[in-house]
Amino acid sequence: MSRRGDGNELSPLGKIAYKPFGLVFGVLGGMIASWVFGLVWKRVSDEDGTPQPLSDDYSTREVLLAATIQGAVFGLIKTAVDRYGMKGVRRFLDAPARRAEV
Repeated sequence: MSRRGDGNELSPLGKIAYKPFGLVFGVLGGMIASWVFGLVWKRVSDEDGTPQPLSDDYSTREVLLAATIQGAVFGLIKTAVDRYGMKGVRRFLDAPARRAEV
């Protein structure tokens, strides 16, 4: 089943206007995701550091578990930041058009 647009997509001009915001939101999302992953890993493992893939200090199981958690956290936060950032930019871009109609 394919979804059709609901008319809320950004216009081509809106997509161009969103690019700089999207870059900032991407960096911000990455920083937030890294912080959240550190908190989650500390709670899961009771360790301050996160396993590095090439480190012999951790088992393969720990490294793969950390990578799985990290991927889920980064995916969730990046998607949330992108969605809400786009919605905010859309509201900002639509505001002048709504004021002109009044």
